[in-house]
Amino acid sequence: MDYPLPERMVDHWSDRTDTVSGDGVVYWHMLLGGHGEVRDLAALARTRLAEFDGLHFTPEKWLHITILVAGPLAGFSDVRLTEMAKTARHLLSGIGPVSIDLGTILYHPRAIMLGVRPAHALEPVRAAVQRATGPVAASGEASRWIPHMTIAYSAASQPAAPIIRALGMELPSRRVMIQAVSLVVQWGPERSWDWEPVGTIELGSVKQIGEG
Repeated sequence: MDYPLPERMVDHWSDRTDTVSGDGVVYWHMLLGGHGEVRDLAALARTRLAEFDGLHFTPEKWLHITILVAGPLAGFSDVRLTEMAKTARHLLSGIGPVSIDLGTILYHPRAIMLGVRPAHALEPVRAAVQRATGPVAASGEASRWIPHMTIAYSAASQPAAPIIRALGMELPSRRVMIQAVSLVVQWGPERSWDWEPVGTIELGSVKQIGEG
């Protein structure tokens, strides 16, 4: 990710319209909260940043890499979600688990993240879920996708330099084996973290997790 280091952090939500309570947004995520090495990295970052207000940390349970924002739940019936998961399972059956490294810190005015190395490693997974999801996915998606795991969102305007000095540019690199991708409904405002996984698909498997 080639963002220049920010001079100031800004409130991530100051110019965003939150999803209202009761409404949902559909995402494809790689959920990483079950990986101890990922939780340790996030905990180390929180410790280094403990003195700073105005940071909203991703809950340990929902540490993740966003693969695709599919769109508002209103555009997806239950049947459509089921078909998306089935199609993705078929397409991902030929893609085995993917090994990535996390540790490089990425700074953006709105967030502090860990970059994925190699960045291209997850592109086949993204291509598969894009194909499974269909054209709705393309409507709000940027043309350039940079995989990352967000440690904290900025919730205030403040100088970035003290935060960068405290956290640094690298955490101890950790190898993570990505073994599954999840279809997740985010209910209500983003900061409420009311997430509902509705399908989890193992990479390289013809079986969806949860099936008998």
